[in-house]
Amino acid sequence: MLRGRRLLCALFGTLLATASQPAEAQTYPNKPIRLIVSIAAGSVTDVIMRAAANELHGPLGQPLIIENKGGASGILGGQACAQAAPDGYTFCVIYHSTMSYNPLLFGKLPYDSDKDFAPVARLFMLTEGLFASSNVKANSVAELKALAQSNPDALNFATLGDGSFPDLFREWLNNEWATKIVGVPYKGGGPAAQALAAGEVDITRFGVGNFMGAVESGKAKALAIDAEKRSPLLPNVPTYAEAGLNYPGKGWWGLVAPKGTPPEAIARVSQEIVKLFSDSKFIAFLERQSVVSAPTTPEEFVQFLKEDRKAAESLIRTAKTPKTEYKPH
Repeated sequence: MLRGRRLLCALFGTLLATASQPAEAQTYPNKPIRLIVSIAAGSVTDVIMRAAANELHGPLGQPLIIENKGGASGILGGQACAQAAPDGYTFCVIYHSTMSYNPLLFGKLPYDSDKDFAPVARLFMLTEGLFASSNVKANSVAELKALAQSNPDALNFATLGDGSFPDLFREWLNNEWATKIVGVPYKGGGPAAQALAAGEVDITRFGVGNFMGAVESGKAKALAIDAEKRSPLLPNVPTYAEAGLNYPGKGWWGLVAPKGTPPEAIARVSQEIVKLFSDSKFIAFLERQSVVSAPTTPEEFVQFLKEDRKAAESLIRTAKTPKTEYKPH
């Protein structure tokens, strides 16, 4: 009898242990998820991710809490992500500067883009444009070039800081046009658009969605769009190719997690976010923000990151941008 009881207890314990693992997996997530967004509140990416967080609340069963970490060309967001606990409850919205450009432009970064993150999914590609304040006496790229060359250091340019993607474009323009356009740092496309509309800066390059309000109100001018075809939001604005700009860089945003995050958490979040960014209604919403939905699996994102790093290396060589030591402000 005693032996039978022991056998039953052992069998019950085995069944309980076996059953508990799937049950635990099925309960993920069981608390809110923090979503670090490497850009200032009010920028196009922030608007998109807040909409995505609302849509994902239902499928995941938990709210996604947005935490904006803008500034320093995405370095602050990358640092916050690298230092976060890899428990499956922190995911990070990062972009081309974080992963591809910063490692080539800065020494002593507070994160390692190759070692500190687990890729989850690419999310979307940016449709960026070259914009000018209404105060600038140029209504086309050709006129802007002539204006800049007539007084090489008279214009300034809104960036995300030294070495950021907008700043790299500024450096590229200076090399192409033999000018000395000065960079002015902001924490995101939203603040940069406000500065342009207020006449604080002359020109900039960011996602189109940031500037639609300023363009429609007549406080800013769209000079060219970095896309294969004209944007339906700005049908009269030429593409970069039409305007004679052959800039090779392309902006994108994606999702990573701190290295060591449980694979089941990455798989669950990746599955839900790819499903959302593949949904026709959400794609239509993204198009209204002037971005192109481009979700990938974690494995596809890894391969994309390798290719994007190579493109970044080529662009930095062309722009002749030296590597500098990162110094926190």
